[in-house]
Parts: sequence; structure tokens; C-alpha cells
Amino acid sequence: MTALFALATSLLIGLSDFGGGLLARRIPALTVVVVSQSIAVAVLGVIVVATGAWSETGPRLWFAVAAGVVGPAAMLFFYKALALGPMGVVSPLGSLGVAVPVGVGLALGERPGLLQVTGILVAVAGVVLAGGPQFRGAPVQRQAILLTVVAAFGFGAVMTLIAEASTTLTGLFLALFVQRVTNVAVGGAALAVSAKNGAPMLPWEGGLRLIRVSLPALAFVGLADVAANGTYSMAVQHGPVTVAAVLASLYPVITAVAARGLLSERLRGLQAAGAGLALVGTVLLATG
Repeated sequence: MTALFALATSLLIGLSDFGGGLLARRIPALTVVVVSQSIAVAVLGVIVVATGAWSETGPRLWFAVAAGVVGPAAMLFFYKALALGPMGVVSPLGSLGVAVPVGVGLALGERPGLLQVTGILVAVAGVVLAGGPQFRGAPVQRQAILLTVVAAFGFGAVMTLIAEASTTLTGLFLALFVQRVTNVAVGGAALAVSAKNGAPMLPWEGGLRLIRVSLPALAFVGLADVAANGTYSMAVQHGPVTVAAVLASLYPVITAVAARGLLSERLRGLQAAGAGLALVGTVLLATG
């Protein structure tokens, strides 16, 4: 079950990142974060009420609040990096955040077997190669890399915090709701400050109309991100954090494939080989 939930996390994050990065090319990245997370809050609010999750209280919710503070900054940096593109280069670097939950798992005493260690090394190497990262070029490319690295460790921290925020399914619903409410509060405050300093809140072209037209895509980005946090939390409850975190970090392969299929971003031989290694690593982890 750990492998299944973690791979579902990779699929959801990969598609959410692709959608968020694509939207950030037309809509200010911070607006993408706030609107998409607001939609997620509305949907989660209904789920929390329907399941009676309000009764789930306790100090663990502070982990969800902390995740909600870190998450918007990480998403903002990452969407900006994806908007600078190309996605097939930026996305794999986002998987560097796997170091955070893996490090936590090791610190808590988890000791993966030899086959799993091999799988981790192969999978991480494959993810990096799948993007064919370019560390030379215009300043924009260097800026994208810096933004992505900062976002990656933010994502790793969010994965770790949200996994600690609940131990039951209804508790998970409430934790995700609290996290998203905090996301909107922090992101909304940042958006207000940004607007006060002269940054645009709406697209230069299309304005509010473009936001309305993009609502389905914004909803998908927000809800896929929520679902990914949920499946990851389930993954770590069913197995080792070290295994779940690495399998969940394979999402750049999904983003790169989506960019290839929908944006015609070309995959070089190195990238194709990296995707193959990522799959081999996945098999080793799942069977280990």
C-alpha cells in the first residue's frame, strides 16, 4: 500500500505542478496560489463538515498550521521557476526536497535494506537526469534553479509536517483543511503586500475574465495538490518514510512527460535514460 499511495502522490503532484506552472505563465504566480488554494479550502470545508472531522482536535494540528505557512512560499517559488521554464528542466530539481523526509526517517531510526537503498539511489539519479538540468546559460535559468531549490526544501518540509499532523482519516481531512486555510491566509497577506508595492494581482491581458475562464484549471491544481498531501500521509502511515518519500518524489517524470506531450518540449536521450532509471528505482523500492 505504501508504494501505491506514494506513486499516486507522484502522479498528482506532477500534474498539479504542470498545471500550476502553465497558469503562472499567464496569471501572477501568487494569484495562482491564492485562488487555487481558496477553491481547495471550500471543497475541504464541505468534506470536514460532512465527515464530522471537526471533532478531531489536538496539538498535532500545529503541524498542519506550520505546513500551511511554509507551503505558499514553496509553491510561489516553484510556480515562478516553472513559468521561467523549461518545465522539463526545472521540475526534476524540485525532487531535491526528498532529502527532508528521508533525513527525518533516518533520524527516527528507519534503516532501509540494501535493495531499498539501491532503489533510492537509482530513483533519485533518474529523476535528476530526467530533467536534463542545465546549470549554464542566461541569468533567468540560474534564477529558476535557485527558486526551485528553495521551493524543493519547502515541499520536503510540508510533506514531513503534514504526515505528522494526523493519524486517522478524519483527522487527515481536518489537518488538510487547516493547512489550506493557513495557506490562503499567508498567501492572501503576501498578495496584498505585493499589490501595495505595485505588483499586479491580475493578468496584464484578460484581467478578471482570464481568472474566471481559468477557474477549472485553478481548481484542478488546488485539489490535486490537496489530494497529493493526503495520499502521501496515507503512504507514510502504511510503511517507511524513506521509501514513501522517494517514490513520492518521482513526480518530475510526470511533469516532464506532460510538458513533452502538451507543450512539445523535447526530451533528449539523457532525459529518457533518466526516466528509465527512475522506473527501475521504483521497482526496486516496491519489491524491497
